[in-house]
Amino acid sequence: MTLPLYIGLPMWANQDWLGSLYPRHAKIELLSDYAAVFSSVEGNTTFYSGAPKPETVAAWARQVPAYFRFCFKLPASVTHDQRLTRLEDAWAFLDALTPLHDRLGPTMVQLPRDFGPQELPQLEALLSQWPTHLPCAVEVRHPEFFHKGAAEQALNRLLITYSANRVMLDVRPVFSTPSHGHPGLAHAQQEKPRVPLHVLSTAQHPVIRFIGHIDKAINSSYFSPWKSRLALWISQGKTPFLFVHTADNCESPEMARILYKELQTLTSLPSLPPFASDKQSQLF
Repeated sequence: MTLPLYIGLPMWANQDWLGSLYPRHAKIELLSDYAAVFSSVEGNTTFYSGAPKPETVAAWARQVPAYFRFCFKLPASVTHDQRLTRLEDAWAFLDALTPLHDRLGPTMVQLPRDFGPQELPQLEALLSQWPTHLPCAVEVRHPEFFHKGAAEQALNRLLITYSANRVMLDVRPVFSTPSHGHPGLAHAQQEKPRVPLHVLSTAQHPVIRFIGHIDKAINSSYFSPWKSRLALWISQGKTPFLFVHTADNCESPEMARILYKELQTLTSLPSLPPFASDKQSQLF
């Protein structure tokens, strides 16, 4: 089963979600509970730790329904340390995920901030050999890829040629105000790259990473134009992936639910299942 849109968070294990998304006294490794509500997740852990062990992959496969989609990141050893010069390590990573191949959304290739136009041949080598049955998405951060000049045109042509999706990183909300001493907001502003938002779909699975503020009203304001764009892509037969972050991620499940409900006003989407806290409140 394919959903019209996949929505998820940057991770599934977060103690801050106990008592809201998850039961208050639940175990922290709650992939099955997460997948009962959200349809996708960013796989950030693989960026830092590489390919998971076979028993871990098998456990993940058992815990999610057939429609669920993981969007893992290529390890930083491949993208940042080797800068895409040892592709056998990329293929070994994808091979390690074989039990999940029917549940993979776009695998994300997050490139370093200094990975510029001169290194596009390395990216083309990766994309030209990428398995055709697995979707791919590329996130660039070099300034030259946001100037709408020759470098960006070359990048977009490359992505279109190999049916790779360009990750759209929307950091406008998190940078919309000073941090005013809020530690989570200050940390997010230091960590996230302040790159322009260029909205375009280069393949069948547009990927949006929406980096929200701690203020829900600010997030809703910046998300408003996304509603019509996502509805358009869905009407064109594309399958978008929307990942919702907040500055400290404490409120990202609730923020994702709010934005999803706003999107439902423009396009027909199935309702999200209730959080654990909703079920608990219904008992009283």
